Amino acid sequence: MFDQQTNHTIDPERYRTLALDVLAGEGAPEGAELAVAFVSPEVMAELNAKHMGHQGPTDVLAFPIDEHTVDGPQADPIPILLGDVVICPDVAADNCSTNEQSAQGHHGSIDDEIDLLVVHGILHVLGMDHADDKERNLMQASEEAYLTAFRAGGR
Repeated sequence: MFDQQTNHTIDPERYRTLALDVLAGEGAPEGAELAVAFVSPEVMAELNAKHMGHQGPTDVLAFPIDEHTVDGPQADPIPILLGDVVICPDVAADNCSTNEQSAQGHHGSIDDEIDLLVVHGILHVLGMDHADDKERNLMQASEEAYLTAFRAGGR
């Protein structure tokens, strides 16, 4: 977890726990590495322009790194690098339903919105997408299942 912004308080243990829940649930290899970074709108806008060709900040970007298919006797003992998830808490705050000005009205509080973005970003890193209705429905069902389980655990 990397908190590189100053406008919102981030609970790294909360998001580490959620990330580990999703990775385990999706069958990610033990020891696989994933980075989650929380950045300012300025940094997110730069990443969004450079990697997606879009202007302005977005809420979450995912950057898969390695395919995780290495196993067997010839497997390399080097940790598998799954990728990076980059989240902009300022955009999350704008999108959450507790912001009366939000056109998105997603999941409630900023913590709820960031929970969703962590899960969403990890699912992208692991290969899920939402390019069509079938993929979108599958991804949303997975997100809801992880979020429901996470919240049921008292988080």
